[in-house]
Amino acid sequence: MPFGLSNAPSTFMRVMNQLFRPFIGKFVVVYFDDVLIYSPNFDEHVKHVRQVLTLLRRDNLYAAKKKCVFMVPKVLFLGYVVSGDGIQVDESKVAAVKQWPTPTTITEVRSFHGLASFYRRFIRNFSSLMAPVTDCMKGKTFIWTEEAESAFQLIKEKLTTAPILILPDFSRVFELHTDASQGGIGAVLSQGGRPVSYFSEKLTGPKLRYSTYDLEFYAVVQAVKHWRHYLFHKEFVLLQTMIR
Repeated sequence: MPFGLSNAPSTFMRVMNQLFRPFIGKFVVVYFDDVLIYSPNFDEHVKHVRQVLTLLRRDNLYAAKKKCVFMVPKVLFLGYVVSGDGIQVDESKVAAVKQWPTPTTITEVRSFHGLASFYRRFIRNFSSLMAPVTDCMKGKTFIWTEEAESAFQLIKEKLTTAPILILPDFSRVFELHTDASQGGIGAVLSQGGRPVSYFSEKLTGPKLRYSTYDLEFYAVVQAVKHWRHYLFHKEFVLLQTMIR
């Protein structure tokens, strides 16, 4: 199917979802033509791979051998390194961030912001940390401040030391830790004290005038919305850092 057609991507995605519906959420993740098969052990993995290949053969769909990788402990999938330990950043992209020179134009700031934002789920309070950098994108005149340079270097450091995010275990209770300040809100979704993902949002406009209690409630609401696919119809523990 040529992906240049306007409806081709959505049609192809629908076909893949219908094909792998019995396996999705059990041992298969599908994103367009990327199919990830995960298993708890070798024997189960052989069984799962055979089931996936059988479905593809039944519907006359083919996988390019040179693009396939089988029986590996970790794999690069959609820009992330996925393994039994969890999800990690792609070292090649982190290396690009680490070597990124100090921006000299608004366009360069936008490029850095776009690349760094891809891995924002790995950095606690990303939006607040990035705020001095994004402030440089406002207006027509580019001014790179000392605060922006400090934030720029800190973001690069945070990315190069990003933690491994564990894969969610839906048989265990989630812990949602939220905090808020006058500049932004942040949250951590974890299990057993280990992070599953981070979330943050920079406050703008009327939200900057919220009271302390409104900010705390806003942080909870936004975090629950962000992770609704994990928390919907699930009991979870809410932990809040109160503003003093």
